[in-house]
Amino acid sequence: MIVFSHEQVVELLSLDECIDAVERAFALHARGEAHGPASASLHVDGGAFHVKAAAIGSYCAVKMNGNFFTNPARGLPRIRGTIVLADATHGEPLAVMDSAWITIARTGAATAVAVRHLARRDAKTLLVCGCGNQGRISVEAIRRVRDVERVLLFDADRAAAERLASDVGGEVVDAITGADIVVTCTPSRSYFFEERHARPGTLVCAVGADSSEKQEIDPMLLAKSAVVVDDLVQCAAFGDLRYALDGQLMSHDDVRATLGEVINGQRVEGDVIVFDSTGTALQDVACAALVYEKAQHSRR
Repeated sequence: MIVFSHEQVVELLSLDECIDAVERAFALHARGEAHGPASASLHVDGGAFHVKAAAIGSYCAVKMNGNFFTNPARGLPRIRGTIVLADATHGEPLAVMDSAWITIARTGAATAVAVRHLARRDAKTLLVCGCGNQGRISVEAIRRVRDVERVLLFDADRAAAERLASDVGGEVVDAITGADIVVTCTPSRSYFFEERHARPGTLVCAVGADSSEKQEIDPMLLAKSAVVVDDLVQCAAFGDLRYALDGQLMSHDDVRATLGEVINGQRVEGDVIVFDSTGTALQDVACAALVYEKAQHSRR
């Protein structure tokens, strides 16, 4: 069994490779050629542990991430964890790897895939709400699939927005404004992106609501939009979709498609499209397998 450090994972997995791997994983799942995803959560004092698992082809991956919001004050990353990769045909453990880069990159990759397939071809402006690591990777990933002319950055912590603006060449805005593509990637506990913020033709990629206590998007906006999900079961349980379902503003049947179905050719149209992205182990196993295979190839 091989053990991969954070630095080794970063070296072996490029963002471009991650985008392609994630796109393939969603497409395979939509065709019934993958197992899972499955997830579980355990809340503890000050944080929570999230476990996600899936299998594609001859690989199975199980990821456990700890999420502790007080960690940055201690000088520690908010999210820390590991991925165990095993042979899906007979169960042999193949590798253990740090999960940080895969989690960040595969989430940004899913956003880029959604933009590639759902955003208008003439989309030129990008608004990112939340300017931490996920905001940064969202900008980098989207720029690989769209020729974005303006990047607008909004964060409750203006200094965070200014730092990201300096790094990616974006513009800091003091309030949420209209854009062709919107990414929300915050730890918000209540919605802040409202129906009035989405102009006709907008694609909203809702990334931050990846656990049951989080929310970013006005449920009424979801009810009036064409909704695409990464995984319907997860989104109904703890994505922004959950709040529209709980409020009886939508039913499961109102969801237009999964991202995998869109990749495989299903058309989704609407004045506003919302992609509810909760993050799945399909993405994790695709990227972990790629890290493992590249390492094996380099050893030959």
